[in-house]
Amino acid sequence: MELGLVGLGKMGGNMRERIRRAGHTVVGYDRNPDLADVHSLRELVDSLKAPRVVWVMVPAGAATQSTIDELGELLSPGDVVVDGGNSRWTDDERHAEELAAKGVGFVDCGVSGGVWGLENGYALMYGGDPENVAKVQPVFDALKPEGEFGSVHAGKVGAGHFAKMVHNGIEYAMMQAFAEGWELLEAAEAVTDVREIFRSWREGTVIRSWLLDLAVRALDDDEHLGALRGYAADSGEGRWTVEAAIDHAVPLPAITASLFARFSSRQDDSPQMKMIAALRNQFGGHAVTSAAGGEKGADSPGADVDPPVGG
Repeated sequence: MELGLVGLGKMGGNMRERIRRAGHTVVGYDRNPDLADVHSLRELVDSLKAPRVVWVMVPAGAATQSTIDELGELLSPGDVVVDGGNSRWTDDERHAEELAAKGVGFVDCGVSGGVWGLENGYALMYGGDPENVAKVQPVFDALKPEGEFGSVHAGKVGAGHFAKMVHNGIEYAMMQAFAEGWELLEAAEAVTDVREIFRSWREGTVIRSWLLDLAVRALDDDEHLGALRGYAADSGEGRWTVEAAIDHAVPLPAITASLFARFSSRQDDSPQMKMIAALRNQFGGHAVTSAAGGEKGADSPGADVDPPVGG
């Protein structure tokens, strides 16, 4: 099939390549002309055959809204817009209504995979009417990991971003647990090799995971994380998860505590936040702040700071 892809940054660019490897045609637009296949949204839309599918991978908020507004003026009835960024799920229903008034379908898709998605595939959580999802399905199949899992039609419009929001809330809590355990091991005089303890956990333990693998990678790069400042940003999805929990009267003590722990990193050089920062850099290419001040990682894939478009 043909796909229009808007936003060719750290995730969008790799997604374009993975979709092309699956044999589909991708026409990409980005404000950076060095990355773009076409140089305007109008040119992108005109280059696709109807019914068109246009996937938006730009930062959540104003950038997504303006892109969807412009596409709404350019697309035709029967076309579909996919929002694959980290938009707040409450925005999806509004976007769907605005586009439906013009006969254009809407699908929201939470995307996880970070800078590793090109080779490993992307976990996809999407919401929308079945007929609109069906028009995008070949692209979902191209992007997902090999095997049975990694892709789900989560429900109605908004369900995809809601699922991704909860995923990221869980991610906050898991990273916080690894960070707290690492700091305690570092503080214990009897423990002489924290890095190898983490490495030993990669086999045979109930906490083995990709995050644990990435923690070991980070410790291999900098055994005591001494080059990092204990500061970790939050993309907003942790906050939205806690707010949704309040709205639904669902207790989330671990996720809530992990969000507040990130806030504490803005006050002092938190040892735990060094591990959080290192993990975010490993899986998503998020920039880190060095102990001497200033950001690191700008030359590596996906070193953009928040807000992200996925991960």
